[in-house]
Amino acid sequence: MTLSALGWNEFFASAFAAHAAEGGVPARVTLELKGHCEVTGEAGAQLGECTGKFVNATRSPADFPVVGDWVVVTPQPGDPARAAIHAVLPRRTRFSRRAAGDEAREQVVAANVDTVFLVSGLDGNYHLHRLERYLAAAWASGAEPVVVLNKADLNDDAAARRREIAEVAPQVPVLVVSARTRRGLQALAPWLQPGRTVALLGSSGVGKSTLINRLMGDRVLPTQEVRTADQKGRHTTTQRELLVTPGGALIIDTPGMREIQPWAAAGGVAGEFADVAALAARCRFRDCRHDAEPGCAVRAALADGSLDPARWQAYGRLQRAAAHAVRAVDRPAHHRHRAEVKKITKHLRRRVSEKSGED
Repeated sequence: MTLSALGWNEFFASAFAAHAAEGGVPARVTLELKGHCEVTGEAGAQLGECTGKFVNATRSPADFPVVGDWVVVTPQPGDPARAAIHAVLPRRTRFSRRAAGDEAREQVVAANVDTVFLVSGLDGNYHLHRLERYLAAAWASGAEPVVVLNKADLNDDAAARRREIAEVAPQVPVLVVSARTRRGLQALAPWLQPGRTVALLGSSGVGKSTLINRLMGDRVLPTQEVRTADQKGRHTTTQRELLVTPGGALIIDTPGMREIQPWAAAGGVAGEFADVAALAARCRFRDCRHDAEPGCAVRAALADGSLDPARWQAYGRLQRAAAHAVRAVDRPAHHRHRAEVKKITKHLRRRVSEKSGED
């Protein structure tokens, strides 16, 4: 397989130039394994392992190779099926979330993705607020988000879901498909171009594996039915893998994630809600809470209908989620937040006490 077929372009070629004299060659991470990964280049697929020098120089788990990464490798002496990984080339895009557990750290889910298919089921699995968090993470990644509403055969009012999403993210394409019946799959074609990388993300049970099987033209991934009792899906995909479709597009499958806390999502939210942010900036007071302050541009826009209430509410939810993620890794921000909450609480108690005295 050629490098261009794997998504190689001038961006990565420029980044690799500094390593060319060291005898390494580029390859792409196509499968994540425990402690290892599969890397694929012009020499074919090899089992890759990071060198001790690379491991010792790496400061964060987020800097280790993930599926979609381009890495610098050399064949292991005497074993052409194995390769040593010396470096990870700069990522053009990265889809990250906060890793599970109490420790606040970044988990990179996929790298160098051109388009993110955010897959949601049109059955009992559909959840708008969860989809909003996926959108925040996608915007922060630098990739183009596309919402794919799957299981259209199980819902007679898909148009209502499309309108609901359009109110929150009017610039994001929303496609309605049924992987089971193949309805609407042709609408995905503009993003499935040769050498372009698409990652499928969504919670368990939304039909990602079935959708990939259709796009691959054959059954390559196992599938499972959704539990009828609670409409929750079972985890089918257990590892991240990059696949090449018959048409040459590159697809990254990921394990289902029921909950996602976007990492560094504030910039992405601000970018996609630039109209709302600009409106809030026109308020008379810089610290306006858009509640009862005079000269509030947001409340004025809500009153005259120029700002959709659903979009304003979505902006607020995503801003709070982004702020929570920042506080989780920024202790000074966490302490400032606590001090602000105490200040507001003290003010409210004083107002209540004054009101009681008047009565």
